[in-house]
Amino acid sequence: MYIIKLGGSVITDKSKEYFFKKEIMNNLSKEIKKANKRCIIIHGAGSFGHILAKKYKLNNGFTHNNQLKGFSETIQMVQVLNNHVLKSLNLYDNHAVSIAPHNILKLINHKVYKMNFEIFSDYISKNIMPLTFGDVVLDNNLGFSICSGDLLAFELAKYFKPEKVIFVIDEDGLYTTNPKENNNAELINNISFTELNKLSTPLNNYADVTKGMGGKIHMISKIAKLGIDTILLNGNKPERLYATLAENKIIGTTVLGAKNESN
Repeated sequence: MYIIKLGGSVITDKSKEYFFKKEIMNNLSKEIKKANKRCIIIHGAGSFGHILAKKYKLNNGFTHNNQLKGFSETIQMVQVLNNHVLKSLNLYDNHAVSIAPHNILKLINHKVYKMNFEIFSDYISKNIMPLTFGDVVLDNNLGFSICSGDLLAFELAKYFKPEKVIFVIDEDGLYTTNPKENNNAELINNISFTELNKLSTPLNNYADVTKGMGGKIHMISKIAKLGIDTILLNGNKPERLYATLAENKIIGTTVLGAKNESN
């Protein structure tokens, strides 16, 4: 089984409100179907969630009643994006069903306090593909806060112990520095989780409320500590997603799980 995180920067334009990249999503849906693997799909909120969440400072928790409008609007808009993704997956017969985080988990100080994993297991056992997404959820201490897609990838990886976790991003993988700002940035093909912690990656211009690449590296490091390999690949090259699911070599970055570092 595989966990696939579709980055918000791949399926939306994060600099434009509510801009869904339908063609790219459809191409990814085709490759997922072609691979015919058991998967849990997660997608980021992209421009459907981050702009509103930042405007209303939702990740800071509940501080005033004006945020309630932002809370409900953010949930509404990330579900609009989720419906786009769901429609695309099912257009190509992936038999996906949506699971909204605000219905199945709670946080405490931004960390998962409790989560219903059984619903994922039940769908998987029936050959139905669970689809979940970055969302705003209740937080026992803060009132509410953001549950990122990357956090979901970690929690689901910890519970299900997949063969691999795949992060579909808008670059070829991890670089020695930010490739959007430095032409001399070099692609990292393989890296251990101990080396990953030393990697300094500046946040890009549209670093969002989930801390952009910096936050992603932190979560990937936690997944690697579980002994699970993580692949980062370019979603604008959808054939690479199929190749990874088919266990073929691609241009991308492999973060080696702790148990595989010495292999």
